[in-house]
Amino acid sequence: MAQNGRTPEEVRREIEAERVQLADAVDGLRGAADVTSMLRAKLPVVAAGAAGAGFFLGGGIGATMRLLARRGREGRRKAQAGRFSLIDRG
Repeated sequence: MAQNGRTPEEVRREIEAERVQLADAVDGLRGAADVTSMLRAKLPVVAAGAAGAGFFLGGGIGATMRLLARRGREGRRKAQAGRFSLIDRG
């Protein structure tokens, strides 16, 4: 008999019970940490968000507005007085 009052068979049973509990806990964590399946379920939303964030961070809004504003100002300059110009857009 061991010093703590347990037989070797009791210790083996306790170790086996701990192994089963540990295996169950690991399986639970695998399910909770399965990012791939969660991402696949929401892939269209994630892709749209990533595209929007990339456009915004890449300066897409400002570049688009500059492009649209420049197209409206293009034309042949007929006369200029200071910062004011008379432009033929026809």
